Amino acid sequence: MADPATYRPAPGEIPDQPGVYRFRDAHGRVIYVGKAKSLRQRLNSYFQDPANLHPRTFTMVTSASSVEWTVVPTEVAALALEYSWIKEFDPRFNVKYRDDKSYPYLAVTMADEYPRIQVMRGAKRKGTRYFGPYAHAWAIRETVDLLLRVFPVRTCSSGVFKRARQQGRPCLLGYIDKCSAPCVGRISPDDHHQLAQDFCDFMAGDTARFVRRLTQRMRDAAADLDYERAARLRDDIATLQRAMEKNAVVLPDGTDADVFALAGDELEAAVQVFHVRDGRIRGQRGWVVEKVEELDDATLVEHLLQQVYGVDDEQAVPREILVPVLPHDVEQVGAWLTGLRGSRVQVRVPQRGDKRALAETVQRNAEHALALHRTRRAGDLTTRSQALQEIQEALGLAQSPLRIECYDVSHNQGTYQSASMVVFEDGMPRKSEYRLFTVRGSHGEGARDDTEAMHEVITRRFRRYLAEREQSRDPELDAGEDEDGVPLRSGPIDETTGRPVRFAYPPNLVVVDGGPPQVAAAAAALAELGIEDVALVGLAKRLEEVWLPDDPYPVILERSSEGLYMLQRLRDEAHRFAIQAHRRRRSKGMTASVLDDVAGLGPARKAALLRHFGSVKRLRAASVEEIASVPGMGQRTAAAVVAALAPAPEQADAPAAAAPGSASPAGMLDA
Repeated sequence: MADPATYRPAPGEIPDQPGVYRFRDAHGRVIYVGKAKSLRQRLNSYFQDPANLHPRTFTMVTSASSVEWTVVPTEVAALALEYSWIKEFDPRFNVKYRDDKSYPYLAVTMADEYPRIQVMRGAKRKGTRYFGPYAHAWAIRETVDLLLRVFPVRTCSSGVFKRARQQGRPCLLGYIDKCSAPCVGRISPDDHHQLAQDFCDFMAGDTARFVRRLTQRMRDAAADLDYERAARLRDDIATLQRAMEKNAVVLPDGTDADVFALAGDELEAAVQVFHVRDGRIRGQRGWVVEKVEELDDATLVEHLLQQVYGVDDEQAVPREILVPVLPHDVEQVGAWLTGLRGSRVQVRVPQRGDKRALAETVQRNAEHALALHRTRRAGDLTTRSQALQEIQEALGLAQSPLRIECYDVSHNQGTYQSASMVVFEDGMPRKSEYRLFTVRGSHGEGARDDTEAMHEVITRRFRRYLAEREQSRDPELDAGEDEDGVPLRSGPIDETTGRPVRFAYPPNLVVVDGGPPQVAAAAAALAELGIEDVALVGLAKRLEEVWLPDDPYPVILERSSEGLYMLQRLRDEAHRFAIQAHRRRRSKGMTASVLDDVAGLGPARKAALLRHFGSVKRLRAASVEEIASVPGMGQRTAAAVVAALAPAPEQADAPAAAAPGSASPAGMLDA
């Protein structure tokens, strides 16, 4: 625990101007980012008598070992820079709006030649239209199933679409008229794109136009005595009306707004938002906030708007944002949102009428979500804390292992050796910091056994840690500041991504999958690097024994122990991640090796063949003319490919044998 007085800036050093500040811990990790109208007043408030600080603020300043700041010209610029740094560094003491679940969107890939309707989660992609979020994926599929009758847009995956084109036959949806079957040319690319655009227009609220158009067609068909077609159009109109009923009108004036609500206490809060477009509720979303410092509702709302709208997607910012409490800097927040949207955005609290009634509905949803979260989370928080405490006591650690790394090695009889590193922080997976290693061995052809592989992986990981720790202390890395006063470099930078490296953060505990041999190998690697402040254990599969270095007897945790359960989760996650990497390498290697010895067939031509035919099996069935038709291929190379893939004469009539490199389940070793 650090004393804030040891890194407190000298009087007069802190400017009395708007800016953004960062607190860093002893390892250089950014643990808190904040902004202020006056950096001097704000930072001085952290270095007052600790007895006057909020407990969570006290924990933050005692975990930090340095503070730095950047001056910006305006408060709007401070708001934007604060969000950018929070997104980049993910500080552990900042307020984080965590989704209480993963929300699906209805997505239409308009950038594709043949747009596709599908359910999507996660980050948004350019050129794709999104509708939602929806509470459940089945709600999207139910809506899409209704609308495909009127808008038969493609919904199949790329693999199904490509296979249908090669076979010249559509899938089942094409036969039952729920897909226009662009894969077999029933509709041109332009017409299919227009069909997808009509679907997007309908989902965006332009519903009356399509109902009127179908109604007129129905009347024309009836006038021509084409009663069967008129009946189909009548059913199509009923389908559109059922889809429209699922999104009832809540605001009659065609309002384009997001309505937010907060419900919580001093420890946590639940947030709910209703997305209203053209007066209809198009989606609902919820977050849970774990408060790490003392914050009022106005500050929470400001951080919420930052994280919801701080993306490069102008469509995400509506014309009106209804909040329960105005942010302290509402004018600056409004100016920032206006800049994102490109037109005026109004942030206000609804006072009366339909908008007030809708806000009360959202508030009730937030209160219900908080009650549900408390019910689910109470046991989870308790068991995680209990598990970390049990591990600390069983292993005799000085402090709770807040960061744990687990390592595992996977291979197939010594081939395609891969290793994994998974990270748990505060008892939860930190998937952004998972790592994979290709085991090289002393001769570059793989390790002799699991112990040599484990020694290599631990050595590579912690050698990188030591190098980056020294690099972060190198004053030559400081390249000054840009014209806005932003440091150009602050510690080691990944040359590929441009982001700060993460191997400079050491774990409190290292877990290896295995018994005494694997533990001894990992301990030797740490000792060779001179690392003494990282605890090490191994978890053996047979009896779930926990092994310590140089200890002839294992530590036995009770089968019902939460600490053992957490170690098992770590081991299983590392095992899954390592096997996944090993199987990818094995599959890629076995697929490519068939074509490796073909004269004149380099990596580019090999990739083109596999991309065109989809698999080696189909390539083997292709003729010389079909192979030669692939761009970049010639008759001579095509003939060489056919000759290389042809079965040997003595094997032509023999029973199918096991593929080279394959093994029975008993011969498969996934360590």
